Amino acid sequence: MPAKDAFHEAVVDALDKEDWEITEDPFYIEFAQVEMYIDLGAEKLLAAEKESQKIAVEIKSFLGSSAISEFHTAIGQYMNYRLALGDLHPDRILDLAVPEDTYNEFFVQQFGQLAITHYKLKLIVYNVARKEIIRWLE
Repeated sequence: MPAKDAFHEAVVDALDKEDWEITEDPFYIEFAQVEMYIDLGAEKLLAAEKESQKIAVEIKSFLGSSAISEFHTAIGQYMNYRLALGDLHPDRILDLAVPEDTYNEFFVQQFGQLAITHYKLKLIVYNVARKEIIRWLE
């Protein structure tokens, strides 16, 4: 089983503050003879619809010396997980959780915006210190 990201608990706490129930930590899937561990599986009851929304969350800290190298790793995992979830759990939305400072320094730039659009990334932007979700980007 892979090691947890440096900001794993901050994201867990942030999701908890928004009434998400962590259902898997990590969320294990096996697809096409490959084992994968997405950081979290979570569920939230939508009272008005009497249904639940399910997500899988891949958490990234972007603590390395190169944001683009960290991005390459993150996008590779994201695309592989999305492929597997689409087949095994089509009702589950995959989100990539990124720190607020990384979003503000990398993802708002032209390349980051193009990548979000092209790869149809769904982002959770979180504040590490406050353990809060700043925004959800669809």
